[in-house]
Amino acid sequence: MSDLRGELMQNESMGRHCSWRTGGPVHRLYKPADSSDLQLFLRQLPDDEPVLWVGLGSNLLVRDGGYAGTVILTSGSLQKLEILEGDLLYAEAGVTCAKVARTSAREGYTGLEFFAGIPGTVGGALSMNAGAFGGETWERVEKVTTIDHSGEIRERVPAEFDIHYREVGKPAGEWFLAGYFRLAHGDVEDSQRRIRELLDRRSATQPTTQPSCGSTFRNPENDHAARLIESIGLKGHCIGGACVSTKHANFIINEKDATASDLEKLIDFVQQQVAEQCGVELVPEVHIVGDPL
Repeated sequence: MSDLRGELMQNESMGRHCSWRTGGPVHRLYKPADSSDLQLFLRQLPDDEPVLWVGLGSNLLVRDGGYAGTVILTSGSLQKLEILEGDLLYAEAGVTCAKVARTSAREGYTGLEFFAGIPGTVGGALSMNAGAFGGETWERVEKVTTIDHSGEIRERVPAEFDIHYREVGKPAGEWFLAGYFRLAHGDVEDSQRRIRELLDRRSATQPTTQPSCGSTFRNPENDHAARLIESIGLKGHCIGGACVSTKHANFIINEKDATASDLEKLIDFVQQQVAEQCGVELVPEVHIVGDPL
């Protein structure tokens, strides 16, 4: 590969890039310098190369055998964030959701405070319609830019996507490069107070100081995954170093040197037990990729 300005790593442990702090190696990891550098990198990849986009890795589990493809790491890159005319906030895929919330509030806008409760980046939030405290990402999206395997960039509007709870159907072979979010004028102090309240609530109810992927399962319709898991006594249940949090039952934490296998086995066990005892099929939010050892 030539003329690249980003950082290229090979056989990189994904435990360094996932919030569970565990995971197998990836064949190749690239941290682009900017969107133009990313275009150049993608154009030089083999057409059949599997590509996985990773931000903070807060919704990802890479199996212990690793991922035989290329990871595009947006965390620490693709960081452009600005307020545009027409009350729009433009954020590239690598910008953290927390920074989006803080910036919009500081500039006197409201509507994106809930982003403070999403432990990931804009790219991931767009990909899964991430939400927190009653707000969802795509409720605020005006338009997005995408990029494909050949490096072509397109601008698209929400009507071109199939948007559901924690799921977004998009054109095949495209990834989210940036989003434009609608803002409303508000009071700076009110917005910042709201963010503080949301973060305090999150800290009080979730194991934010322990390695996890956030909510492990989607909430079933008219119910909560945490309630179901707690109702059958699985709080604190462990497999290897992976445990169901005693603070919030929908969080599985890396309690002590958990392997990816430990975490996946515990996810499967919780699903099985809730299905057998409650008659509900829990659907994981976490994206599991790669090969077992």
